[in-house]
Amino acid sequence: MDATPRRNPSSPCIGVCRLDARSGLCLGCRRTLKEIAAWPGLEPAERAAIIARLKGRKAADRALGG
Repeated sequence: MDATPRRNPSSPCIGVCRLDARSGLCLGCRRTLKEIAAWPGLEPAERAAIIARLKGRKAADRALGG
């Protein structure tokens, strides 16, 4: 069975576009500036991998009370 995503995941941007100086992550979507800049040219599997990492970042934020 092929696990490669078949559709192109949409951007996780929520319109809160500010980078946290400490972590280097966007305060809205939790992506790095490099991930944000690369997004338009990424393959669906690459986008899916970033989205999977975002879930972990958001969970870590919640664990730290953020």
